[in-house]
Amino acid sequence: MKKRLLVQIISVNIILFLHCLILPKLSYTGEQSSERKSGLYTSDSNEVIDFENDLIPIFTKFGCNAGACHGSAAGRGELNLSLFGGNPQADYQAIVRQFSGRRINLIYPDESLVILKPTAQTKHGGGQVLNENEEAVKLLLNWIKQGARYETQSELVRVEITPVQQIIRDLDNSIQLQAIAHFSDGTTMDVTQWTVFTPEDTSAIEIDADTSTAKMVRPGRHIILARYLTEVVPIEFIAPLNTTPIDNTDLNQLSSKTGDTVIDGEIQKLLSILRLPASSTADDATFLRRITLDLTGRLPVPDQVINFLENKDTGKRETLVDTLLQSEEFNEYWTLQLAKLLRIGGQNGNSQGTLVYHKWLEQQIEDGIGYDQIARSVILATGDSHQVGPANFYRTNRSAGEQAEFLSELFMGARLRCANCHNHPLDKWTQDDYHGLTAILTKVDGNEQVVKVKQNAEVIHPATLETALPRIPGDRYLVSDVDGRAELVNWLTDGDNPYFAKAFVNRLWKAMMGRGLVEPVDDFRSTNPATHPELLIELADDFVLHGYDLRHTLKRIALSDAYARSSNSLPENVNDDRFYSHALKKPLPPEVLADAISDVLDVPDLYGDEPEGTRAVALIDPDTQSEALDILGRCGRESSCETTNASTDGLKRKLHLFNGELLNARIGVIGGRLDKLIESNKLPKEIIEVFYLAALNRLPTETERLFWQQHIDIYASAGSQQRVLEDMVWSLLTCNEFVMNH
Repeated sequence: MKKRLLVQIISVNIILFLHCLILPKLSYTGEQSSERKSGLYTSDSNEVIDFENDLIPIFTKFGCNAGACHGSAAGRGELNLSLFGGNPQADYQAIVRQFSGRRINLIYPDESLVILKPTAQTKHGGGQVLNENEEAVKLLLNWIKQGARYETQSELVRVEITPVQQIIRDLDNSIQLQAIAHFSDGTTMDVTQWTVFTPEDTSAIEIDADTSTAKMVRPGRHIILARYLTEVVPIEFIAPLNTTPIDNTDLNQLSSKTGDTVIDGEIQKLLSILRLPASSTADDATFLRRITLDLTGRLPVPDQVINFLENKDTGKRETLVDTLLQSEEFNEYWTLQLAKLLRIGGQNGNSQGTLVYHKWLEQQIEDGIGYDQIARSVILATGDSHQVGPANFYRTNRSAGEQAEFLSELFMGARLRCANCHNHPLDKWTQDDYHGLTAILTKVDGNEQVVKVKQNAEVIHPATLETALPRIPGDRYLVSDVDGRAELVNWLTDGDNPYFAKAFVNRLWKAMMGRGLVEPVDDFRSTNPATHPELLIELADDFVLHGYDLRHTLKRIALSDAYARSSNSLPENVNDDRFYSHALKKPLPPEVLADAISDVLDVPDLYGDEPEGTRAVALIDPDTQSEALDILGRCGRESSCETTNASTDGLKRKLHLFNGELLNARIGVIGGRLDKLIESNKLPKEIIEVFYLAALNRLPTETERLFWQQHIDIYASAGSQQRVLEDMVWSLLTCNEFVMNH
């Protein structure tokens, strides 16, 4: 026993000696073996084990470097690994050199903690992760026997996954998944065994990790993420939602001759695969209400409804779209849309800056300035923020890091913030990208009224504790002593940029269709693919070709058959929430709903010190005092307004709509629409029709007419029926058909 203890003491000393003298040299000389495996490594192989390409996948496969284990920011049990092996050099040091080198035993490899703990031969907080006879354990043991060196023979170039897309007709069949790694030396290797396949929805797809097979449990379109080293590749599984193929000649289910060939072709292609029939085209009244709300944020007035319904011109819908796109109401509403996107007014104490910024943006929209030029203006802006509107872009956030996160989400649709503390676990972004972009933006001082370029500003990279090099994310490093914004904006607005145009047309698509082709709209990544990738590319290319003109893209979407579909679902497509077989119902934005209530009641709301009659969509300061907007869930713009505000559909809003002063104090007020109609001696029947036209932009159906005849004395004076008429108005303003754009 004493002899064994003495041997172990000597072993530890030898190990420490090797760690101090030999291993550091092996780690940093960069020398690589000329040998390269030509196939899957096996435990009885004599080939040199590559720490990065052979061992890191093991830690990932068994969850050792996941966020719930040693890959968390604080690590677990004194062992801190980089998340999903994003930093192999740091992982090597943590395993081999830290903890006094006790995790590796070169004399008795099978007594190394890196073996004993995951096999539960000694106490391990994570329990047993590996079996002693498992291939992974044998690989680790052989690596230690070879001296636990940091060998990297070549770099991973890409991983080829098979299949990338699979259309499944029989859910009982399992699909074999395969991963082939391609390396910089031209070799390939089957890495299926060490690739992690994870379904986004575990209730829809089952994965057998031992055989790397997938089985679809629920039909639809579902994504599997395949991860090997830093590469994460999405796999798309599609299974028809119905058993009966749809008839591509059905006029009610296919693109008409007046629709957009590309948009409707791509939508229909996927609907056919999924066997989802499309709902019929919406009637004229529905289309009029929908497009007027989407393009101007307003309800059509009763006379406009009647004229449109009586118009027999086959091209009246396109004429309507053109008229709305050139209206002042469009300028006003889409200024609000972009002001929310740019977070104009989200900073307290900068009311003058908010005013000039908003007015500048409004002028850009009115003049039809391309979105690329808008981006260029704000990114390159400097000067007095009380006089130069775009300069307020740099007063949006308190730090350069927050500004980098904001810019990437805004102009790239990418959540770069995930790469602040570690490389993005689901995307290509690295800490170098995050802190490199921050290094560009930190040279702009936006903390004072006058925005100016600073000299000698720098950002410390948290991983290296050295000055971060300015870097265009995912592209290239810049010269550190120059203002890199010009290169950044040139890269962003280049026609071949893979993010800029796609991110914006995706937002336009969501504004019109109720859901982005990529959702969430600020989370573009290969592992979050678009529902219709070819359509997204087409819209983006067309957007660039037409000078980044938002009116052009909005018109294309508005005149497509997909946009014009009814929101009334069919039994076969009732559960479709992303393939556009029917129109999605969209909650009216708080500002639009507030204005709609005022318009129907003909009783304007009051907003702070603004003149009576000011519309909510025209407010410049998002903090303008308004109980109505607070109830309806407005966004303060301190952060992104693109996620659903919890209060928008919350209990507070519903209670006020049902029983609060927002409606009850205004429905029968003197001078309002109802009061004027009663005073003009209109019959109850006529009053009902007027309010249906004003609120729902249609006439009541026969069923609705009969209902009101049972509750209102149509032969009595309207004045004697005022309480019942007030209830009628209240019911219209609280129904889903009114508060939603359908």
